[in-house]
Parts: sequence; structure tokens; C-alpha cells
Amino acid sequence: MASNGNDRGRFLTVGGILSIVVGVLMIYVGVLSFIYGSYFGMQPHLYFPLLYDFYTLLYVVFDLDLFPRLMIRGGLFLALGILAVVGGISAIRRKSFGLSLAGAICALPSGILGILAVVFVSPARKEFRAED
Repeated sequence: MASNGNDRGRFLTVGGILSIVVGVLMIYVGVLSFIYGSYFGMQPHLYFPLLYDFYTLLYVVFDLDLFPRLMIRGGLFLALGILAVVGGISAIRRKSFGLSLAGAICALPSGILGILAVVFVSPARKEFRAED
């Protein structure tokens, strides 16, 4: 989509906004998952008596430790969310196409909104060249 002086290309703006919204949601989920895994993982039987039996079953029978996995998943979502927000801001400001596309790709684990962000940002490479 070529840009003229009046129309700045709405697809790129929509893609940037989608990246920011998805990034904020991913940061929220990442922080909650990280806190849940680190704080309640110390002694789950004190906070969740029903979860303690399930946690013990997982740990003893399957030799799985659930809470460190939550912490790892939370850290991953936190990092991807931060990159999605930074990429969305870059897309709205039309600063760096690579960063904008990376932010949209980091929004992909969210599902349809991440796919839409990539679809709206990827064909807008000309928008970045028009601003330089």
C-alpha cells in the first residue's frame, strides 16, 4: 500500500495497535504465571489444598515439577510481550521495519490477533521507506 501525504497507511497502524494490545496481554499473562509459579510453588499445600494432591501426584508419579515450568512459561511470555509492544510502537512510528515485523511475529502465540498483526505489518515495507 503506497502512502501519499494525507493517508499514512492504515494497515500498518492497525498492525501496530494489534501488536501492542497482544503484547500487553502477554505481559499480563507472563507476570501472573511467573508470580504464581514462584510464590505458590514454594509450598502449594498451604495455598491450594486440592492442588497439593494433584501436584504431589504429578511430582511423584510422573516426576514432573509444575511450578518451575510455570515460571519458565511466564518469563517467555513476558519477553515476547515486551518485544511485541516495542515492535508495535515501532510500527506506529514507522521507525524500523525489522523491529515492527519482529514484534508482530512475537505476537503470534496469542492466536488470531497475532496472525492479523503479521498480516497487516508484513506488506507495509514501503511505508518505512517512504518516511526516510
